[in-house]
Amino acid sequence: MSQPVASPALEPAPPRHVAIIMDGNGRWAKARGLPRNLGHRQGVDAVREVVRACRGLGIQYLTLYAFSSENWKRPQTEVAGLMDLLRLYIRRELNELASAGVRIRVIGDRSRLAADIIELIAEAENRTAENRILTLVIALSYGGQDEIVSACRRIAERVAAGTLDPDRIDADIVAANLHTTGIPDPDLVIRTSGEQRLSNFLLWQSAYSELIFVDKLWPDFGQSDLAAAVGEFQRRDRRYGGSGD
Repeated sequence: MSQPVASPALEPAPPRHVAIIMDGNGRWAKARGLPRNLGHRQGVDAVREVVRACRGLGIQYLTLYAFSSENWKRPQTEVAGLMDLLRLYIRRELNELASAGVRIRVIGDRSRLAADIIELIAEAENRTAENRILTLVIALSYGGQDEIVSACRRIAERVAAGTLDPDRIDADIVAANLHTTGIPDPDLVIRTSGEQRLSNFLLWQSAYSELIFVDKLWPDFGQSDLAAAVGEFQRRDRRYGGSGD
């Protein structure tokens, strides 16, 4: 009598959505005696490599913390340099991203952005709206606390107008009023540079995310580092508050 053949163990699925706090550009430049903005420029190369790597790793959503609401407090020369880099990235990369099936979406407060940047964002989002290989979410002028406050304000306005019963307010209602509506919560949040905090990034959405802190500075982070983080994620047991039994 033949013995039954054991089914091969299924490989754990990769994270559907990876979010990255890209930290360490300034320290990378300082360690080399360079201006901070040159560190930011080197960080753009890391963005390019990671975006390309996501497609090969089966990641469907990638959110990058590009500029926080608190970053406006930085020296004006640094802020201007970061905005110039954003302009350059969109103009140079849009054709390749669009042809590679990447959809671009920008979240955050656009009211403080220059008019030409707002126009570039709209062009990028409209041109790539039908792409489905990878959704690249750029958190720009973004703060998690401000996002939640704005969501609460919109919900309160609906209650005041009589179009929403307060008893119906639940987590789904709140999520539908966040900047990330329609985007799944991140399965994995990565922060580079060795710092171990979220820094006001996706506070609501990362409630059950796996967190990985990497010592490398962002300009040194590449495809192999992303693959290692994905491998670590696949070895973890996600229980969402349950016992796992």
